[in-house]
Amino acid sequence: MSAISPVDALAQRILEASLGAVDLLAIHVGDRLGWYRCLAEDGPLSADDLAARTDTHPRYAREWLEQQAVTGLLDVDASDPPAPRFSLPPAAAEVLTDTSSLSYLAPLARMFAGAAGQLPALLDAYRSGGGVSWAQFGADARESQADMNRPWYERELPGALASVPDLDATLRRPGARIADVGCGAGWSSLALARAWPDARVDGYDIDEPSIAMAVANTGADVADRVTFHAGTAALLPEAEFDVVFAFECVHDMPDPVDVLAAARRSLRPGGTVVVMDEAVAHEFAAPGDETERLMYGFSLFVCLPDGMSHQPSAGTGTVMRPRTLQRYAAQAGFTRFEILPIEDFGFWRFYRLG
Repeated sequence: MSAISPVDALAQRILEASLGAVDLLAIHVGDRLGWYRCLAEDGPLSADDLAARTDTHPRYAREWLEQQAVTGLLDVDASDPPAPRFSLPPAAAEVLTDTSSLSYLAPLARMFAGAAGQLPALLDAYRSGGGVSWAQFGADARESQADMNRPWYERELPGALASVPDLDATLRRPGARIADVGCGAGWSSLALARAWPDARVDGYDIDEPSIAMAVANTGADVADRVTFHAGTAALLPEAEFDVVFAFECVHDMPDPVDVLAAARRSLRPGGTVVVMDEAVAHEFAAPGDETERLMYGFSLFVCLPDGMSHQPSAGTGTVMRPRTLQRYAAQAGFTRFEILPIEDFGFWRFYRLG
């Protein structure tokens, strides 16, 4: 039997990628129309049942249900051929509907669907050197990042940070002040407040709709200890905070050095800055692993265009390697740079600057 040729192998790979793109967009449809959740709560359902329960059209519902069954995401009972009934298996229900699961990935489809909607603007940016802002990507991207990170912040972040003894001791100090720069929808700020009840937390983000989401997400249990601010790092007061966090945002910033410098100035004596960013390889190498490939995908279609939409821009992109952050930290006036010993935390790596 002859080996497959390089041409045929590449053609097969592109075909498989196309099938993956179809699945991703179909997942986005099922997520946004509430079809997965309806199947999880009320299935098995026929196309007519699903359409009636979600106020959608039965012909489109049928086509989507059949595609989902053909691609292997849904189970089907075809004992009644005119009206087959479809159900969501438990594994798919967790991955596509369980917002508290670390495996919840419906928001991943939402992010790339949001980017796809901006392809004409992205092509213009690639030609001109301009960008596509977070505001242009809209609710799909904003909600995707918030929803995908939320389980990690709520379930894993407190334990991860508490595993660093001196950092935990600082956060436990009565009256500790915490800043969360680039807080987005606020889930990181709220998780910090709940994990360290003697601390006060201030969240900052330049995206006003994200801050509105953060305020809406704030529960009564922490409302007196968490405050959200819409604006740039210029809002950070001097010598006010014991710890400043920047979760998955430094690579998006057009001016990371200025932001890190503002964070450094906002520290009390002995304070520290903790950055959580993508756990990419330390050096560029090709071919790369799945994490590298995914991060370059985010960079091509979301993060680099967002960063480039504000000029002048560092143009960092999602694939911010450790030496790049170390250079930014040194330029911002930090003399200490270390990678914290926090392992197996999703796609992310933690750094401490002092």
